[in-house]
Amino acid sequence: MSEYPYVIRLSADYSIKPFDCGNADLNEFLFKDAVEHAKELLAVTYLFEEEDCTKAYFSVLNDSVRRLDADSVNLFKKKLLHDIPHKKRSYHSYPAVKIGRFAVHKDFHNNNIGTELMDYIKRIFLDSDIAGCRFITVDSYGDSVGFYLKNGFDFL
Repeated sequence: MSEYPYVIRLSADYSIKPFDCGNADLNEFLFKDAVEHAKELLAVTYLFEEEDCTKAYFSVLNDSVRRLDADSVNLFKKKLLHDIPHKKRSYHSYPAVKIGRFAVHKDFHNNNIGTELMDYIKRIFLDSDIAGCRFITVDSYGDSVGFYLKNGFDFL
């Protein structure tokens, strides 16, 4: 699945290299919750590593964008349905993948690693045929909204 030589799918027997993004909740997810989420089929986590540290990680899970949600916001409805063929606009929901967690080691902030990984995620899910995926969604912490806007996301 990886185009980068050091993107690794986290497994129960894998030893995570040192990581600290500066956010205790995101650090705790990686070290305490990510493997359990995979076992419970809730999310899969991928690590971007170098020899001595984890530079970044992201977790992904299935999601959908419901038409009902879009119908309640007229402007968004226009954006949402713009690229969908007319015959498919009556679907009740559209397949999506959600980025559940996304973090970059604090020593690598502002080095474009986050944007590089975001481009990687987009290529995997939007440009390949591994699964039907019309959208990528994310639940973001308030201080990272700017990052997602810069990377082409919009508010739902």
